Amino acid sequence: MSSIIVHMLTTHRKQLLLTRLRAEGKLIAKDLSVEFGVSEDTIRRDLREMAQEGLLQRVHGGALPASPAIANFAGREEIRHEGKVAIGKLAVSLIQPGQVVILDGGTTSREIARHLPLDLQVTVVTHSPTIAVELVQHENVEVILLGGRLFKHSVVSVGAACFEAIGRIKADLFFMGVTGIHPQAGLTTGDFEEAAIKRALSNAAAETHVLASAEKWNAASPYLVLGLRDVAGLITERDVDTDMLQPYRDLGVNILQP
Repeated sequence: MSSIIVHMLTTHRKQLLLTRLRAEGKLIAKDLSVEFGVSEDTIRRDLREMAQEGLLQRVHGGALPASPAIANFAGREEIRHEGKVAIGKLAVSLIQPGQVVILDGGTTSREIARHLPLDLQVTVVTHSPTIAVELVQHENVEVILLGGRLFKHSVVSVGAACFEAIGRIKADLFFMGVTGIHPQAGLTTGDFEEAAIKRALSNAAAETHVLASAEKWNAASPYLVLGLRDVAGLITERDVDTDMLQPYRDLGVNILQP
């Protein structure tokens, strides 16, 4: 068989795999090898190559959809802005005067900062310079900016200095961003060190609420942050499909919508 034909067959198989992943939300290598009449090694090689292209997230035995939210900060600004505004407004409604609130980095967290009432007296702790700058004009908001090494992809502080500072904080609420939310994979993100900082911030707060914009649902990223049962709730948009949310509700996850 010529290399051209092999390439065509491989390309066609990958297209079929991607179509199946979009339709079913997961791929199981063993089942696919039987269906396509090829070895599991061949399917695993296809999945590995597709993962390198950012088309999916490999997991044990197969693959899950990759999250588009893994793009850098500038790229995430282009994703469903109106939905993030709605999530930000709902998150603000959970904040009470006098509380200490941790805001994660990210474009959805920025909408929380932008919609805080000017007369609301709270303390905001953040490791995001972007969030801190948004709050400069809020005279009644005390801002504590955590330092450390700047992770430029997400424009947040990470590293030992940041981790040590988090250990000295006791907050009421933490509004956390992730790049993937999945019934089996849990709450995930694209960087190992950033995932550790998010866990530390969650441990520093009495309640953690996840900012769950539509593109993050049923997607996975490489690094686990927390399990779905480890958070108080997931805040999402009004128009997220009810059937898609049902598996999470079946797990006992509290989902808040405008």
